[in-house]
Amino acid sequence: FWNSASFNTETSYLHFPTFHGELSADVSFFFKTTASSGVFLENLGIQDFIRIELQSPSEVVFSFDVGNGPSEVIVQSRHSLNDNQWHYVKAERNVKEASLQIDQLPQKSHSAPPDGHIRLQLNSQLFVGGTASRQKGFLGCIRSLRLNGMALDLEERAKITPGVEPGCPGHCSSYGNLCHNGGKCREKYNGFSCDCTFSAYAGPFCKKGKHISAYFWTGTSVTYNFQEYYTLAKNSSSHASSFYADMTLTREAITFAFRTTRTPSLLLYVGSFYKEYLSVILTRNGDLQIRYKLDSHQDPDVFSLNFKSMADGQLQRVKINREEERLFVEVNQKERMKFILSSGTEFNAIKSLTLGKILENSDVDEETMKANSQGFVGCLSSVQFNHIAPLKAALHQSSSAPVIVKGRFTESNCGTLTGADSTSSETTHSFADHSGPIDEGKPLANAIRSDSAIIGGVIAVVIFILLCITAIAIRIYKKKGIYSKNETKGSENEDSAESALKSELSMQNTANENQKEYFF
Repeated sequence: FWNSASFNTETSYLHFPTFHGELSADVSFFFKTTASSGVFLENLGIQDFIRIELQSPSEVVFSFDVGNGPSEVIVQSRHSLNDNQWHYVKAERNVKEASLQIDQLPQKSHSAPPDGHIRLQLNSQLFVGGTASRQKGFLGCIRSLRLNGMALDLEERAKITPGVEPGCPGHCSSYGNLCHNGGKCREKYNGFSCDCTFSAYAGPFCKKGKHISAYFWTGTSVTYNFQEYYTLAKNSSSHASSFYADMTLTREAITFAFRTTRTPSLLLYVGSFYKEYLSVILTRNGDLQIRYKLDSHQDPDVFSLNFKSMADGQLQRVKINREEERLFVEVNQKERMKFILSSGTEFNAIKSLTLGKILENSDVDEETMKANSQGFVGCLSSVQFNHIAPLKAALHQSSSAPVIVKGRFTESNCGTLTGADSTSSETTHSFADHSGPIDEGKPLANAIRSDSAIIGGVIAVVIFILLCITAIAIRIYKKKGIYSKNETKGSENEDSAESALKSELSMQNTANENQKEYFF
């Protein structure tokens, strides 16, 4: 698929053995160019020929002759094809018709004459990127060239051909948009790859979800710096703000998941050099609260979601999207709310993002300060701020990653729906070790044990009922057995009694007869 060659001069070309497509021929390839015209390939015979060329910046022509005179199939595009982006070409010819398709444009076709010649007879070499006359050569890249389903090795032939180089540069200019969720496109000799280092996702195109979760303990702080440290940034806020002017945001896309039973808690904080900030906190009663301060001279906009306490030890998923003054919040893929900001639309000169406790001095409102005094104790998972994954960068950081971690911080699977059990011991320890007020609700471990106890109780009741039914059935069966035995014994006793009675009567009759004989 990535086998390609770069044609650097109009007189350069690659040659291959004669193309044999007498009755059926199909040719497909990709091209990329900034030139206005050029021949992609050509093969000649004594009279017959086949050629595909870029005739103008927006027109590709498939021409051939099988002895009936030259025929052409033309596809015109509304957009320029010499935009240095990859374009797909597919040309086919058989005894009935010829067709040409460019990218996703409608296919154009041309019917063969009913009583004409049908065999395409070629005898010269196949020229790729040029012609036998070395005129109108192609400037640019050709990739994935296939003739009748067989791929031609352009790279191997380009290694021994002057004016042609194996491979094509600039794949990212065409395919960089295939790297999703903050993945960076990296050029390769024969293609590109997506670097997912700073994305919360994995996979070839940074699209595969990966629940990267960590357990935060008392006082833990993870800070992702959007900019490198500069001395002038620390000494002069005015110089720093002008230096970081390019980090002004008018929209944010934030996603994360968490588990905790502590309130108040600071879930996420984004600060700037202009004393503007965004904080996401849990209030003392467990409400989720988003606080935007985009004007240093105004109080922050405060948006509360108070439909239930979110400090219940269950996994909570949150999405926050801002587009200028409009704010959209989604919780657990169910509750959706829309808010309007009044403090401004630009988040100027952003400096850093913090998960857990803010350790540096920050000019924040009183509620954010209260939440920060506790920091965050619990599980954070799948944190993404625009195209940045701070949790992933902290857990899998390289020496160049702009992340600072303070305090105890361990990777865990607590961010999955089945991950609660594996973190129960961590949670139990953390709540025994608390400092300051905590929510009156039971710790996560106790909640888990409570659920387990309920399930165990239900199973025990079901087993008890089954045992009772079995015992009753056995008792009934035994009673039936005893009754049948008694019946049998009764009949046997009656028979034996009757026999005994008959024997006694017989003996009496014998005695009587003896007595009669005696009297006589």
